[in-house]
Amino acid sequence: MKQVLQNLRTGETEVAHVPIPAVKRGQLLVRTSHTLVSAGTERMLVEFGKAGWIDKARQQPDKVRLVLQKIRTDGLQPTIEAVFNKLEQPLPLGYCNVGRVTEVGAGATSFRINDRVISNGKHAEVVSVPFNLCAKVPDSVSDEEAAFTVLCAIALQGIRLAQPTLGESIVVVGLGLIGLVTVQLLRANGCRVLGLDFDKQKLAMAQTFGAEVVNLAVGQDPIAGAAMYSRGRGVDAVIVTASTKRSEPIHQAATMCRKRGRIVLVGVTGLELSRADFYEKELSFQVSCSYGPGRYDSNYEEKGFDYPVGFVRWTEQRNFEAVLDMMADGRINVKPLISHRFDINDAATAYELVGSAAPSLGISNPKAAVSISFLGSGNYATAVLIPAFKKAGAYLRSVASSTGVSGLHAGRKFGFEETTTDTNRLFDDAKNSALVITTRHDSHSTFVLRALQAGKHVFVEKPLCITLSELAEIESGCSALRANDRPLPLLMVGFNRRFAPQIQKMHQLLRSASGPKAFIVTVNAGAIPKDHWTQDPQVGGGRIIGEACHYIDLLRFLAGEAITSWKRISMDSASNDTATLHLGFADGSIGTIHYHANGSKAFPKERLEVFASGRVLQLDNFRRLTGYGWPGFKSMNLWRQDKGQGACVAAFLDAISTPNCIAPIPIEEIFEVSRVAIQIASSTD
Repeated sequence: MKQVLQNLRTGETEVAHVPIPAVKRGQLLVRTSHTLVSAGTERMLVEFGKAGWIDKARQQPDKVRLVLQKIRTDGLQPTIEAVFNKLEQPLPLGYCNVGRVTEVGAGATSFRINDRVISNGKHAEVVSVPFNLCAKVPDSVSDEEAAFTVLCAIALQGIRLAQPTLGESIVVVGLGLIGLVTVQLLRANGCRVLGLDFDKQKLAMAQTFGAEVVNLAVGQDPIAGAAMYSRGRGVDAVIVTASTKRSEPIHQAATMCRKRGRIVLVGVTGLELSRADFYEKELSFQVSCSYGPGRYDSNYEEKGFDYPVGFVRWTEQRNFEAVLDMMADGRINVKPLISHRFDINDAATAYELVGSAAPSLGISNPKAAVSISFLGSGNYATAVLIPAFKKAGAYLRSVASSTGVSGLHAGRKFGFEETTTDTNRLFDDAKNSALVITTRHDSHSTFVLRALQAGKHVFVEKPLCITLSELAEIESGCSALRANDRPLPLLMVGFNRRFAPQIQKMHQLLRSASGPKAFIVTVNAGAIPKDHWTQDPQVGGGRIIGEACHYIDLLRFLAGEAITSWKRISMDSASNDTATLHLGFADGSIGTIHYHANGSKAFPKERLEVFASGRVLQLDNFRRLTGYGWPGFKSMNLWRQDKGQGACVAAFLDAISTPNCIAPIPIEEIFEVSRVAIQIASSTD
């Protein structure tokens, strides 16, 4: 496997091939999907490695004392050899990791194989981590977001030590990654926040998170700014997240505080404290220890002994879980904090950036780009799918179109390596890892089978097929591949709505609801001319198969149970444009889909209502999610509609990038939903 290492003697960063670590008792073996390089924390390691001998000694005076003591006891030559030997040992870099569990060590009973977890694992393709340093990732949190968890826990622990209360005014000194997360967490805690930094871009980002700011680069006075912000009383607390050798931030923090104010050091500063600063105001000062209680305690981290929750409410693992919960419901937004993305093979370049003067925040280290090709370049492909694949980091290999014109446009616009009208080439191209099928519906089944038999992963825009015989051929083809001991490539249908952030939140909430559920979906589908190809049963399959399948899959996902019965009632027996579909599920849940083509375009297109355990969830047009009777949840609203297309594509790419990949949608559910949609469309009322 590949792992990022640094030579402490020269400061050089390399990607080395090392053996996969063994999993020990109480540990998890995790195959990495993403890691995070913190531009602040890891810059110190880079700077130390590149420093000369004198500067190295100045940065670690405690180590110098040990060296001098060893010289006195062992002599000069053995000491020099020991120092050189220590500096020549490669240092594994990184502490923010996310991936899937591939092996569970004895004693780690709370985790299972294939669990998606975060940990403080290194920048490596596979890591072995004690289970108390891991936490499960909620479905609604992406891998790229989850990679920030450990870093966010550092900010959270500093806030816990500051003990803020609702309405207090808090100053955050230093708006790097941890500082910006601290701002968000304090705002979520109901505090007024004043941010200090020299970087105007970081200051602007802090403002978007709800903070007032002081720009130190233009000479604004932080003491005067804090006095004005606190209405002349002095701020309640200061959290220092800056990294500097100077002690000035602590002196300024003491000056800003009110009497009996609190100061917490999360970052790194000089600690030449003035007694007078603290004496007159009776200030408290505390240094935060990393992720929280348990850190550096071998009994907790290595041996797996937890602290009783009644006595230690927030351990480092429970801080991880709290961070992930806040990411899931939107109280922490880390997406704006990603400044660069690098493949692990380009780790040296990433660390050059970290060590340079160029601005950077969180640097995501995803897997190598997956090479994909498109069959079809119509409106939906060019407007939605191709941009989504490009944004998710796929390498765009080829795009095939029937006339060549639309393919040429897509190739130029999105940067495909080549365009073609020869669809057959794509199945034989060894450079293609996956094929995306966006052609007319009647060609889907043929292309899907050919791609699977060619060993290509497949993403097919719905529907999978339009007849039961085509479905039987695909199922038979998959069974034949398995029977011949050939690996079955991943097959995924673009049922994107189950990946929408608000649907993921609903799915999470419904886990706590006992008993059957009742679902009502209202779709203001709008009219389509009868002569449109999607209305042709032989080409498009009709609108139940071609579009209403989305909502059948959505309810199948939220119910979490097999569909056991169905019924269709159409307004016009000759058409499926306006119909009501009734679904029954194995646990007694029921679902109703009102699919109407006879409404006004002025009315929103989609609404979903769920009734369960005396509670209600209502989702309006993938913008506003409202909860009624849900403990701890009232609403989740988005600035813009998100039907999950991007997350759907990202889940597909993440799955095929991972050895022994797990399908984002189980293939049995894909077959089940496809079968039900075809049966409903072909039935009579």
